[in-house]
Amino acid sequence: MTRSMTAFARQESQQSWGSLTWELRSVNHRYLEPHLRLPELFRELEGPLREKLRKTLSRGKVECTLRFVPEARQQTLTVNEDYVSQLIAAADQVQQLLPESKALDPLDVLRWPGVLKDTELDMDEVKQCALDTFADALQDLVKGREREGVELAGLIEQRLAAISEIVAEVRERMPQILQAQRDNLANRLAELKVELEEGRLEQEITILAQKADVDEEMDRLDTHVQEVRRILKQKGAIGRRLDFLMQELNREANTLSSKSVVADTTQNAVELKVLIEQMREQIQNIE
Repeated sequence: MTRSMTAFARQESQQSWGSLTWELRSVNHRYLEPHLRLPELFRELEGPLREKLRKTLSRGKVECTLRFVPEARQQTLTVNEDYVSQLIAAADQVQQLLPESKALDPLDVLRWPGVLKDTELDMDEVKQCALDTFADALQDLVKGREREGVELAGLIEQRLAAISEIVAEVRERMPQILQAQRDNLANRLAELKVELEEGRLEQEITILAQKADVDEEMDRLDTHVQEVRRILKQKGAIGRRLDFLMQELNREANTLSSKSVVADTTQNAVELKVLIEQMREQIQNIE
């Protein structure tokens, strides 16, 4: 399926610990060029994210932005009971050595490093959620590129049909054009009252016909049109191959123009080049 390189996707995940939001934007580019904007807490995810992009997309400049908003919460303190028990046991041993010392003050115990613990955010869970949400956003991006790709393929098909009509028109008129050239040459020689050797007139007419013959160019135009249609139905990255075929189509249109002996075929060549350029501009955005 034809895929565009232009698309946008946004995915958000709301959790008890806060929210994660991914925004993905892609535009046309010769190669795959990812740009990741991540909060510092998520820097270690850059490698897996780039690998996911490489496995999913072939071309395009892709900007991926992650926003993390932690949930505002009250600080929860818990007592490390095992540590307090050890601390009390140690205090009892000291008190036996110093009978006159005071018993432990609970506030002093609470001030001891390690007695109180703050409930921390589980970043492993948050990072896994970031990866899962990114995968969803990337799939949305691909679907958007596919939808636009279908539109681009339809526009290209319209121009291919127009090219085929022009080629058929030139083929149909070419015998008349060549006959008119023969008649014109014979009339000019008659007006000049030039006597030619036997068979010389036919030789000149044959040379003229060979110079004006564009059957080969018409055949190649038809072949290239069919090849473009075939490639449009293929999966994967097809943009570069289509761009090459646009160069070949343009080459044949230029040859048709250079061989033109009447204004009509010159106009046909100009129309072909306009259609080819329109397709080329569309193809610049195909993956």
